Amino acid sequence: MNAYTINTGYFKLDGGAMFGVVPKSMWNKLNPADENNMCTWALRCLLIEDGNRLILVDNGIGDKQDDRFFSHYYLHGDDTFDKSLNKYGFSRNDITDVILTHLHFDHCGGSIIREGDKLVPAFKNAVYWSNERHWKWATQPNDREKASFLKENILPIQESGQLKFIERDACQFPRKYQHPPGIRAYRCDDAATIQIQRKNHTFYGRPASFCGAYSTSLCNGLRYVSTDYAERKEVFSNRSARERLCTFPRTRPEN
Repeated sequence: MNAYTINTGYFKLDGGAMFGVVPKSMWNKLNPADENNMCTWALRCLLIEDGNRLILVDNGIGDKQDDRFFSHYYLHGDDTFDKSLNKYGFSRNDITDVILTHLHFDHCGGSIIREGDKLVPAFKNAVYWSNERHWKWATQPNDREKASFLKENILPIQESGQLKFIERDACQFPRKYQHPPGIRAYRCDDAATIQIQRKNHTFYGRPASFCGAYSTSLCNGLRYVSTDYAERKEVFSNRSARERLCTFPRTRPEN
């Protein structure tokens, strides 16, 4: 099994929104803000090559939105999805599975592209994996999160017939999609989080893996229930230390 980092560039979000009630004097040391209080975050994806399967975990923000949308997020950097993918000798059509950790636009925006006046899957040969509970949360969002769940990123996946749901909180993929050492999908943070085990290493494509994410005191201010979120982070952090897991930091500005 081989794992590759797929860099798709960087964007900016308000530091206060990202860290909530945590004082800036704490989080600014980890992720310094610019003069407008904006912090840089990576749009990083994980690609796993395992036998005849090529599995993509998240796919970045995409490029189908208009200039007004992108002006809010200050996209920068030289990396693009296709440039990073081609570096390893792959193309979009080689991808067999797309794991969506969750359906915020910066994680799943690259799932769908524009072809003329149509919105179609960017990965024509892939199965897209989510879970039914989170799908309902994203397609019927609360007022606080609805700006992060964009229907043009989500609904065309289902309309294409390429969407499959992970059926319960902790489950194996259907047997025909399994390859040793196996892929296990489980619930975390209302998202389909992926664990790929190979000897003593585990790669996570999980939400909120930014600088300081494993400190329960540094909680994302955008989260709907921050106390529950902190508890989940603590469980994950303790497990990572106990089992010596290798974690994949999706949004940390540095590799």
